[in-house]
Amino acid sequence: MQDQEIILQLAQTLYTHKAGDITALKVGHLTVVCDYMVIASGRTVNQVTALAEDVDEMMAKAGVPLRRSEGAREGRWVVLDYGHILVHLFHRDERAFYNLDRLWNDGTNVIALPFDQTVPD
Repeated sequence: MQDQEIILQLAQTLYTHKAGDITALKVGHLTVVCDYMVIASGRTVNQVTALAEDVDEMMAKAGVPLRRSEGAREGRWVVLDYGHILVHLFHRDERAFYNLDRLWNDGTNVIALPFDQTVPD
């Protein structure tokens, strides 16, 4: 499976499981840490933790092994490291505070997602 397909499937998994404010960024030209970042929010600590489990299950099925994860116990900011893809799952308060979207969005690297996030849940 191509990277772009994995990113879109990852975003769709988050959307299906009611994550909010999903952003996918191509960041390989900005950092050597990874090529892609997917950032999303959960409404509660339990939802953030559940989203992390859903993402990891989807990525395992896609054949992309988890290298490392941080923050799953606390459920406020979970980082899942798949090598060339980093997934950041935030509780809404932490998302607003750290504002990774602003830090890594250079105006040209947002990946268009195949669903409408403007529809209220």
